[in-house]
Amino acid sequence: MSTSLTVLAPVAGTVIAMSDVPDPVFAGEIVGPGLAIDPVRESSVTAIAPVAGTVLKLHAHAFVVQADGGRAALVHLGLDTVQLGGAGFTLHVAEGDVVRAGDAVVSWDPVTVEAGGRSPVCPVVALQGEASAVTPLATVGSVISAGDPLLAWS
Repeated sequence: MSTSLTVLAPVAGTVIAMSDVPDPVFAGEIVGPGLAIDPVRESSVTAIAPVAGTVLKLHAHAFVVQADGGRAALVHLGLDTVQLGGAGFTLHVAEGDVVRAGDAVVSWDPVTVEAGGRSPVCPVVALQGEASAVTPLATVGSVISAGDPLLAWS
């Protein structure tokens, strides 16, 4: 693809390398390269769309937004959170909705997720992207705000 797609941080927190995500699928970049965010510990965090596009998949614990041109960003809210069956998550959009980068997608509670023995870490994945096409725009270990540039995907 000739144009670069900027992927925004969907939540505020500390940037961590994908290889440090405590989940072998994400750490091994099996679904794609990216970065992860260890979110701020607040009882209500609203995850935003990392790119403008169409909500391709929407679950309480994860969503995919596909940008024009076909590239799609996956945001996973915590690890093993599928086991919660949607409890503690509030959806603000529906599958098929068109969103702008920065629009509210899902609100959730990282504090409760962590208290339940699950990691609240949020992988942000360039879905099926090539590692060589993804450039970090945030430094691992830095604190980032929701909406700050996270990745460039060329």
